[in-house]
Amino acid sequence: MAAKFKSLKGQLLLDGGGLRGSFFSRTVVLVCQHDAEGAFGLVLNRASPNNVGEALVADLPERLKAEPLYLGGPVQPGALSFLHTDTFVPHANVLPNLNLGNSLDTLVELGESYSATQQVKIFAGYAGWSPGQLDSEMKRKAWVTHPATIELVFKPDPAALWQNILREKGWEYRLLADGPEDISWN
Repeated sequence: MAAKFKSLKGQLLLDGGGLRGSFFSRTVVLVCQHDAEGAFGLVLNRASPNNVGEALVADLPERLKAEPLYLGGPVQPGALSFLHTDTFVPHANVLPNLNLGNSLDTLVELGESYSATQQVKIFAGYAGWSPGQLDSEMKRKAWVTHPATIELVFKPDPAALWQNILREKGWEYRLLADGPEDISWN
């Protein structure tokens, strides 16, 4: 009897230490979609050297142009995706009050609207898995899972996100978090 499919949508995937040398080394990926057809996620802690206004040739509101542009993953680096939250997002598709979008028009509308509680994070590229690929990586323990929250998605210091979450998970993960990137430095 086949094992029942378990979706990881709404979970964070953290490099479990076996992804050294790859794009995903020390990353935190938010799984936005996961079903029998595959998975789609965005790397939360890999900022590009550019802000959105330097990278996108589009008529964007000034407040969006100043936002950092994140490298969502190695797949289709020219593809635009964004996550946005507010006090109430009625049709949120990732977590309660967290929506994934990929329309430039919708992004412009968000930038032109004002809400003191609105947050937006913009990505170039994404992480994608073919059917069964993510499940196979999970069986190999390539990833450590952690429940996603809006606070973690929009954490002020994304560069420290991987280490901070692992340190909170306990001593065995603290060793991984505090270890050098290259074990030969030890």
